[in-house]
Amino acid sequence: MTLIEPPASVEAVLADSHRKTVTSAVLFMFAVIVVCSTFAFIGLLDPERYRDTYSTIMTLLGDSLPPDFGRWKNWGMPLLETLSMSISGTVLGGLAALPLSALAARNIGPAWVGTPVRLLLNTIRSIPGLVWGVIFVAAVGFGPLPGALALACHSTGMLGKFYAEILEHVDPAPGNALRSHGVSSMGVLRFSVWPQILPRLIDVTAYRWEHNVRAATTLGVIGAGGLGLEIITAFHLFEYREAFALILVLLALVTAISFIGARIRSSFLDPVSSR
Repeated sequence: MTLIEPPASVEAVLADSHRKTVTSAVLFMFAVIVVCSTFAFIGLLDPERYRDTYSTIMTLLGDSLPPDFGRWKNWGMPLLETLSMSISGTVLGGLAALPLSALAARNIGPAWVGTPVRLLLNTIRSIPGLVWGVIFVAAVGFGPLPGALALACHSTGMLGKFYAEILEHVDPAPGNALRSHGVSSMGVLRFSVWPQILPRLIDVTAYRWEHNVRAATTLGVIGAGGLGLEIITAFHLFEYREAFALILVLLALVTAISFIGARIRSSFLDPVSSR
């Protein structure tokens, strides 16, 4: 004979709801205290730090106008270096991340392999791109090559994480249906897994390319070439008008890459979203 448990009393339900509300309120207050403490620690709430901010910014802006494009003929090679670093770093990072992500995905590789691979990916992406740049500048010298390798290493860690999460969210039902009809593992990969993951892989890879265009500029600080080196050099020589012109060129490049990336993502994602 099966005994039916009586429904929970109203008092128990109210007590549980009250406990959850109190817990949420405590966590919220703790988060507010932490955020306010960090604001105070960095001086964000100190009005003395902002005394000369406006005048300094306006002076710097005045020294930067109008932008000086007089040396635009010399910017073609740095522009090409920045674009080449971003493309090479993204492609190399994606190629390295794809097999690593397959091993890191919890629904594909065994745990004894997945755990160290996930730790490896976490370690790679935890090291800032500038640090990777310093390492490769010391290893292979100055120029766009260390910049591309630095972007590739950091991209491997980030794309590996995203690719693994995409693989973990693959719907197994279509693959199981194909197997029940005698389709081989390669057929399941071709007709079930790959159509599900390809649009998302393209999506995150295109976004990473946009990021690497901006990151390639910052690598100019450590001698990796590109527009970043030109901008830093102009600032060091107090050529603010030329630096402003270079920033406008960089803005145009990033805008163009963002537009291309958005078109690539939409062309792959729209067919999926319309189903």
